[in-house]
Amino acid sequence: MRRLREWVRRDDRGRWFAVATVFTTVGLGLLKLFVDVLHWPYAVATLVQSETCNLLRFFANDRWVFRKRRPTWKRLAQYHMANAMGFAVWWAGANGLKALGVHYLLASVLAMAGSFGVSWLTNFKWIWRKKKSAGARASEAEVRAQTR
Repeated sequence: MRRLREWVRRDDRGRWFAVATVFTTVGLGLLKLFVDVLHWPYAVATLVQSETCNLLRFFANDRWVFRKRRPTWKRLAQYHMANAMGFAVWWAGANGLKALGVHYLLASVLAMAGSFGVSWLTNFKWIWRKKKSAGARASEAEVRAQTR
């Protein structure tokens, strides 16, 4: 358990997984509330639940995971576009599995596996990618020039 805490504390991937775990739990709770308590149609419930969690998760990722001092509209827009892609995969999977007879909560969890890759790649390789230093860019340019 100590190793896990250390990994989460020092590695942005660990923090990302921690945030993902928390919001998976929160999302399932919201879905249960919307479907079982409020009796919303499943398609509407998945849409509202996903959007609510996406906005809150952006702020958690921006500040805690990637250690940005202030959120920006640009990162929020990129995150929203990236999540729209992941959401399309998740929503289609969750509703498709439910249509095949899978319990709606299990369908939601199984569909998350499909959207995981989209989220991981867009979060680490696009929105919050680490910028290369001027020295690293110069070294890459020298290597490219030498290989021509």
